[in-house]
Amino acid sequence: MSTTETKELTKAEEQVMQAIWKIGKGFANEIVAAVEVDVAYNTVLTVVRILEQKGFVAHETFNRSNRYYPLVSREEYMQQMLLRMTRNYFGSSPRALVSFLVNKNEVSLQDLEAITKEIER
Repeated sequence: MSTTETKELTKAEEQVMQAIWKIGKGFANEIVAAVEVDVAYNTVLTVVRILEQKGFVAHETFNRSNRYYPLVSREEYMQQMLLRMTRNYFGSSPRALVSFLVNKNEVSLQDLEAITKEIER
């Protein structure tokens, strides 16, 4: 999936994707075990099928069991969601985003200094 096509995930889809990203590849029971909320096996399978339809996940079949794996990396999804949020809420201005985080005390001066050092490298 190209980064320009990345769709936004629902809360349930994101929870299942987090589990898949965490395990890398896994069968349904492994995905269910990795989901960090209590959710039914069939619900997870339904969400996995939706994620396949959306192009986030694919599977390979072993006998009659499917092993699922991500087609979109966690980093790719994070980048697209951050870009979308910056565009939609901060006028495409990373400065406005950082300013907002600073004003809400989500970013400290120490954080800003570390970010500045990284930028300078």
